[in-house]
This record gives sequence, C-alpha cells and structure tokens, in this order.
Amino acid sequence: MRALLSSIAFVVACGTSASTTTAPPPPATARAAQAAPSASAGPLPDKIEHVENEFTESDRSRDPFRSFASMFVEDKSKQHTGPQVQVLLGQYSIDELKLVGISLGGDYPRAMLVDPTTKGWVVKKGDYIGRPDTVHVGGTNGTDYQLNWRIDRIRDGDVVLTREDPAQPMVPPATRVLPLHPEADQSNGALTGMTSVPN
Repeated sequence: MRALLSSIAFVVACGTSASTTTAPPPPATARAAQAAPSASAGPLPDKIEHVENEFTESDRSRDPFRSFASMFVEDKSKQHTGPQVQVLLGQYSIDELKLVGISLGGDYPRAMLVDPTTKGWVVKKGDYIGRPDTVHVGGTNGTDYQLNWRIDRIRDGDVVLTREDPAQPMVPPATRVLPLHPEADQSNGALTGMTSVPN
C-alpha cells in the first residue's frame, strides 16, 4: 500500500513538472529570422548595369529639376535693330523727296513732300523722315544704331532738317535744307546740300 501511494505521488509530481516546464512561443523577430534563410534560399536578381547615356536629358528622359524660367525671359541681344523711332518715308532717301508746299498758318506749320511715286505726304516739325543711315560702333563686337533726319523748322520757302548722333553729343548736329523752289535757288547759286542754317 505504501508502495502504491509513493508511485501515485511520483506520477502526480511528474505530471505537474511536465506541465510547468513547457517553453513560451518564440517572439516575432525570432520567427522572421528563422524564416529568412528559407526565403533567401532562391537565386538573387542580376546586377543592373547603367550607361552614361541614360542620365543625359532627351525627349524620352527629361530632367525633373530643370528650370524653364529662362524660356520666358526676353533676350535683348537677339532683338531686331530696326528703326528706333517712327519714320515717315523710310524707304526713300532725302534726295528722292521733293518739297512742293508749305503752310505756315495756325499753330502748327505743315509742309508737303512728294515721293518718287508722286504721292504727297504732309509733315510737321519733329517728324522723322527719309531712309536712316546705319552707324556701327565698337569694332567687331560692337552694335549698330540708326541716324534719322528730323524736321527742325518749317520756314517760308524751305524746310530745315537736322540729324544728331547720340554717340557723339559734343559734335553739333548735321543740317540740311529742302528748298521749296530748288530751280530758283540753283540759278541764284544757293547751296541745297549740307549747309549751316541761320535762325
């Protein structure tokens, strides 16, 4: 009987010790580490080789950081160097224009010029007329600018034109006179070209 009780106590003791010695489940990091060798057991992908042309900008591969602001800025170096002022009869030289009439009445004297096509043009003081002369300054890398004849005065019998050179402000402006009756002036020996004009 004593032997039976001691064997039951032994069995009970073994059962309790067996139930208390079960190990807890492994944490998630340990499970991931155990699963990693099985996942990496497959073949690794091939190494990708890049060439320099893949990094240059083209229609198929554009630089996302490139600024387009310079496309909207006006480039003044490429501007057309056309007339800098509004010029009447700019296709004709002064020698091709003929003064045919003068009106001194009112506050604004007027004159009428006729171009080679016999078309009349009414001009006033301050108007720029005739084909401009282009002047180049600054050598091979210099710039061009234009000199225009301007109506300075309309007098009884002629029109006085002046032309100033902005690059040479110390030089007095060139002066030219368009006579109303050039035939009479030539018979009297008057000069109708570049001349000094009295007030």
